[in-house]
Amino acid sequence: MQVQAKLGTIRITPRKLGVVADEIRGKGINDALNFLKFCPRQKTAKVFEVLLKSAVANADQKGTMDIDRLVVKKLLVGQGPTLKRFMTRAKGSASGLLKRTANITVVLEER
Repeated sequence: MQVQAKLGTIRITPRKLGVVADEIRGKGINDALNFLKFCPRQKTAKVFEVLLKSAVANADQKGTMDIDRLVVKKLLVGQGPTLKRFMTRAKGSASGLLKRTANITVVLEER
């Protein structure tokens, strides 16, 4: 049986989230949370920690799964909506900025 949790429109680029996602994909839930606790990318790790704890709570709510045997089966990081902003430049001109966002989905499965 599988459980999932989703988090949408995070104000961190998908490229930065993907680096940490590759590290915890396929690990057990305790190993993944332990890795995130000591990960050097703290802002990104905090997002994944909250999401994994939410997925574990979803599994606990169902009541049919052993929480200690959960494994991160899928961890998808996709691009969310892009915020378009402008920065003022010299001589009254402006240049565009793209502030990227991300959507994350995690699927846990019992080993």
